[in-house]
Amino acid sequence: MHVLVIGGAGYIGSHVVKALLDANLEVTVYDNLSTGLKINFFDKARYLVGDILDVSALNEAMSKNVDAVIHLAAKKAVGESMTNPEKYALNNIAGAINVLNAMSQNNVRMLVFSSSAAVYGEPQYLPVDEEHPLNPVSFYGFTKYDMERYFQWYDRLKGLKFVSLRYFNAVGYDETGAVRGLEQNSQNLLPIVMETLTGKRDKLKVFGNDYDTRDGTCIRDYIHVTDLGAAHVAALRYLQQGGESRALNLGTETGISVLEMIKKTEELTGRKVNYEFAPRRPGDPAVITASARKAREILGWEPTHSSPENIILSTWRVYNS
Repeated sequence: MHVLVIGGAGYIGSHVVKALLDANLEVTVYDNLSTGLKINFFDKARYLVGDILDVSALNEAMSKNVDAVIHLAAKKAVGESMTNPEKYALNNIAGAINVLNAMSQNNVRMLVFSSSAAVYGEPQYLPVDEEHPLNPVSFYGFTKYDMERYFQWYDRLKGLKFVSLRYFNAVGYDETGAVRGLEQNSQNLLPIVMETLTGKRDKLKVFGNDYDTRDGTCIRDYIHVTDLGAAHVAALRYLQQGGESRALNLGTETGISVLEMIKKTEELTGRKVNYEFAPRRPGDPAVITASARKAREILGWEPTHSSPENIILSTWRVYNS
């Protein structure tokens, strides 16, 4: 199978590319390198520098006997999406439509899409499963929700089969050290903890310590990127074997609080994290955890790399190198 990985030079994309290569698949990466890094290139993959807004370049890439597409190229800063929706509408929605049209034009009929737990919005029950109402509270989440609806129509009208993988909180680094490039401008907890430990930040702000949780801080479901990579390979195999289109959660079904992540990092690194409490951020739910039962049953997938120890130590090795 020849797989075109759009956004394959980024943080998650590089781990997905490694998983595909480890599975002996043929890989071409299409990336505009706005956040992707050449340090994350693999010798066995081909790389094309291009943008999803460049229709002719996208069609040219898709014409090279591509069997399947993995689409990871999206803007993902939740806060920015609320202040600059134009940017997110253009890249995430219009860009993904360009991908769909190029697939249709070049008779590519299998798509694995990088979606998000943000499609669910404020959880009405836990753990969140795929039947949970879709009610995104950020424009970023809306872009993912909107694209899933386009995919359903292209399935119905064009026979394009897709698996939309709804990530919860992606963390960690490849344990073999094959991916070394640090995520650019990350707004997620663990990279900020690491930047605080290495002196790139003066301190970490913990937003809210009065939630109805075991220690007053938010609880999230953290999934290692190596496990995400394995899920993409499994999703491609599922589609290759004639699987129907569907959306699947990727998470561990357990939660780690902000303070627990900080304390565990201190324990494993032997360093103190300089942090302070700050007011809650609007729209932050107290707890979000996933039900990943369907991914286990349908893809035969298990998150085997997502222990807190492995998440933290694999990240620390990269930040401390």
